Amino acid sequence: MQLHDLKPAAGAHRKARRIGRGTGSGRGKTSGRGQKGQNARSEGFRLGFEGGQMPLSQRLPKLPGFKNPFKKIYSVVNISKLSRFPDGSKVDAASLAEAGLVRAGLDVKVLGTGSIDRKLTVVAHALSNSAREAIEARGGTVTVIGEPRKIGPRRLAAKTAKRTPKGETEEVPTASPRSGEVGPTAKQSGRVGVSEQPKAEESTPTKES
Repeated sequence: MQLHDLKPAAGAHRKARRIGRGTGSGRGKTSGRGQKGQNARSEGFRLGFEGGQMPLSQRLPKLPGFKNPFKKIYSVVNISKLSRFPDGSKVDAASLAEAGLVRAGLDVKVLGTGSIDRKLTVVAHALSNSAREAIEARGGTVTVIGEPRKIGPRRLAAKTAKRTPKGETEEVPTASPRSGEVGPTAKQSGRVGVSEQPKAEESTPTKES
């Protein structure tokens, strides 16, 4: 096979229908749109139009609140369901999914409803305080798995940046009012570059004899 032998598959390209090319073509005159009416016009129907009745967008109520797209969804199991595992066994997401207690592929959260009468090693993504206390009271252990929250470069740089402690002022060199040379440093807070002007000595009047 060569390059000029390549061609599209049969039926991949259909011939375009030519309309409005005379009555002999079968699609002439009104071009398949029929006589007068809204369907014969170019505007057509607007999106969501239902023939004049109240549209669905207005029939549905506007409920308050919002749906959090970042909400963590867990597959929940209570400690009362863990009694089917033998004493001293390890209970994790794989064993719970195999037993049909949780949905596979979701993070597992253990809640404290019910009671437990055996020692288990529970590995889950989240646990309630009551579930943790009940498992540890029977001599079991609890392990919470999960990835730590990643810190972006901007936030990391802001944390590591050195900041001036509150209440302290930064020493800024000041210029001499006459010569313009940079003199010793002066402590300033607020505007930078404003130097303290020396106060003129007040002359005391002398009594003439």
